[in-house]
Amino acid sequence: MEYVLKLENVTKVYKDFKLDNVNINLPKGCIMGFIGENGAGKTTAIKLILDLINRDDGTITILGKDNKTEMNLIKENIGVVLDESSFPENLNASEINHILKKIYKNWDENKFFKLLDKFSILQNKSIKDYSRGMKMKLSIAVSLSHDSKILIMDEATSGLDPIIREEILDIFLEFIQDESNSIFVSSHIISDLEKICDYITFIHKGKIIFSEAKDDLLDNYGILKCSEVEYKNIDKNIVKGIKRNKFGLEALVLKNKIRGNYVIDKASIEDIMIFHIKEQVQ
Repeated sequence: MEYVLKLENVTKVYKDFKLDNVNINLPKGCIMGFIGENGAGKTTAIKLILDLINRDDGTITILGKDNKTEMNLIKENIGVVLDESSFPENLNASEINHILKKIYKNWDENKFFKLLDKFSILQNKSIKDYSRGMKMKLSIAVSLSHDSKILIMDEATSGLDPIIREEILDIFLEFIQDESNSIFVSSHIISDLEKICDYITFIHKGKIIFSEAKDDLLDNYGILKCSEVEYKNIDKNIVKGIKRNKFGLEALVLKNKIRGNYVIDKASIEDIMIFHIKEQVQ
């Protein structure tokens, strides 16, 4: 399998936080969702991928090239969308086009203006007058207009209304129709990721808890509902987390390994994440 993004034993140490031996492999032609609570290390990992901060250990390759020593060779092929607009507020889209066509060798002016039309972005309107959704769509238009092979996105849909989010998800799916393209996207809106992602990587307190195919996660896990007495008979090796309530408990389990007649509901990706960190198995 060919990987377009690889993090191997990547470590970054701060005074009060450690990104700890992170390993991530994004296959070519796929979308990977990067999930975790606030402060888990998602943005730190993305900054390391983009070489915006120095790593303390490990290696990162993008499109087969080292992100530190060969970044200049791959910048043309990386589209980046961060959670805040990185363009000067006094500029408009037409001026951004004028600047970027001097920066990117493969800048496609026609494609950029077609995307602006598609997103209903006025070319001569100052960015300071954009809504958050318009700023995000401008960033996406830029990321798609210079022969990008991989999109790296940090909270690209957060704070947007459902209609605009759906629009952006459709754009991602259209981009990935070219099997040489790939996307690595972090988001707190896990339902969005569940719609489009092939893989899900979950980080908690600086460590990767799992990085698996989305369909495998949904197929393998279920939510067991039972009493405390019934729970005593469950093999704890197949339990990944529990939540107790006054009626009994709910447990995230490997549903195909349950023995006995129990009620097991479907687990969403959000359920799987929450149960993994909610309560230790007892």
